[in-house]
Amino acid sequence: MSRRLTALAVAGATTALSYAAARLLPEARRAPWARTNHAGHTVTLLEGPTHALGLAFGGVLGGAAPVVASMASAAFGALDDLAGDGSSKGLKGHLSAATRGEVTTGLVKIGGLALTGITATALADRRTGRATVTGTLVGGAVVAGTANLLNLFDLRPGRALKVGVILGAPLALAGGDGGVPAAAAVGASLASLPADLRGEAMLGDTGANALGALLGTALVSGRSTRTRLLALAVLTGLTLASERVSFTKVIEATPVLREIDAWGRPPR
Repeated sequence: MSRRLTALAVAGATTALSYAAARLLPEARRAPWARTNHAGHTVTLLEGPTHALGLAFGGVLGGAAPVVASMASAAFGALDDLAGDGSSKGLKGHLSAATRGEVTTGLVKIGGLALTGITATALADRRTGRATVTGTLVGGAVVAGTANLLNLFDLRPGRALKVGVILGAPLALAGGDGGVPAAAAVGASLASLPADLRGEAMLGDTGANALGALLGTALVSGRSTRTRLLALAVLTGLTLASERVSFTKVIEATPVLREIDAWGRPPR
């Protein structure tokens, strides 16, 4: 428990301090990270890299896998945040562009997340001595899929971070090999929530991919191939559903989810 509590505290403190420092950067350094959110307000995506930094510092107590998962996925997310043109959306959009011979930053990110997931899973499996080729490949897909899933929730203030806490808390409390990275995910998410809920900042691809990849690493660490296959089936189902159904509409149409989603946001 002490390592999990330390990971939570380190992740939270690092996230909060690095975000405070990022706000002091010169305007020219902050400008590339400025975006317009769903409500038409200007927000900063600097929450993303500072969140990823917190995840890595807290996750390091769980070995190399959490650090690789959070930082590498953040790097690929930053590529999409800073260089993406937004012309292709979703998995279907990027794959369709590829069939036309177009290599989008989103497609590069998809490949990068897959490689990141396999690497992080291989490191986690080597740490526990449970490595198999099939298990590592399936685990890598889970890590990449979770990174993508969290990005799908980063559409309203606080939503992706709440999902991070809801998914991370049970994994952290359960302990085991995934307890430390899960605790780091919870700590960093709690630290990022205030600015995100105010509509001042958002995770962007950088932070959402990092958070999802770390949660994916926590989920696969020490788990059997069968459990990983089950997780992958759920992730695949949710990802395919997102191509046809708006998660926002589902949340707004479900009273309990709507209340959780709105919690902490200032009144309109």
